[in-house]
This record gives sequence, C-alpha cells and structure tokens, in this order.
Amino acid sequence: MIPMRAASLTISQLSVDDIARRSGELAELLVACVHDGASIGFVLPFGSGEAEAFWAKKVLPGVREDTRILLAAEEDGRIVGSVQLNHDTPANQRHRADVNKLLVHPNFRRRGIARSLMAEIERIAGQLGRSLLTLDTRTGDSAEPLYVSIGYAVSGVIPGYCLDVGKTRLDSTTVMYKAL
Repeated sequence: MIPMRAASLTISQLSVDDIARRSGELAELLVACVHDGASIGFVLPFGSGEAEAFWAKKVLPGVREDTRILLAAEEDGRIVGSVQLNHDTPANQRHRADVNKLLVHPNFRRRGIARSLMAEIERIAGQLGRSLLTLDTRTGDSAEPLYVSIGYAVSGVIPGYCLDVGKTRLDSTTVMYKAL
C-alpha cells in the first residue's frame, strides 16, 4: 500500500513489526488521549505500561491474524493518530466491519487528522469487500459530529454504557453505522 500524504501528514498501515518497533509511540498516543478524557475503554490512573500492554495483547494479535488493521497518522515521523478496523466477523456478517479507537493526540487535533484516518479506513474496508461499517462513541463527545459529517447515521443510544475516565459517572454511548 502506498502511504497517503497531505501536507506533512502521512497515513499508513502498520505491520506486526511496525507495531512492535513503535510500541512506545503508540503507548504515548493512547496515554495522552486517555489523560485528555477520551472514552476509549480505560480509566485513570492509566500509564504507559498499560498502554503498551493494550497494543501488544489486544491489537497486535489481530494484526498478526489478519483480522484487524491498524492505521497510523504521522506528522514529521511522529505518530499523532490512529484508527483500527476489526474485520473479524461471523460468516453471516462478512459484509461489515467495526471501526475502533479513533485516536488523535490532543496537541494535534483540529487539523483534519481524524477525518483523513476515517477516509483511509473506509477505503480499505471497501477493498476488503465490506459495505457496512459500525462504531460507537460517547454520546455528546466531540467525535460524534465528526462521524455525522462524514456520513455516519445514528442507530441508537445506550444509556449508562460505560464508566467515564475519571470514574465519577456512567456515560451513554451512541451506536453509528455507514453504508459504503
């Protein structure tokens, strides 16, 4: 695959070796997003050891088994964003895939990085023959309008879905989908 480039932004698919080699950068990205309040499955306190374990134990096996794709956005050689496509679906759902953990480092937001990552993950999903993408996001989060603006529709809201990052309340999640 040829990396996509816009200005100083490069988006590329990470291999098993890339993930292992750049685990520190990926961990730094995840820690920064969690500490900024991102509702992506983690609560505080959250450190680099837990973040590295996430990439090694949750993401790397799927990439190795070719059931998960990890894209990274880089500016000047530094990973500043990522998104995953989980296409490990049952036999009767080979037409769909799940978008997981769209991350953009807090210092690099509002530059179109998330939009670029989503465009590329959708392109790849189409190449894999996937015609429906699903995702969920914290209700009211800043990502929700982004998803709507790129064509995702709201399927519904599940109240009290998850504990917030500060462990003070239960947040709802908005389930969304897009036909490609």
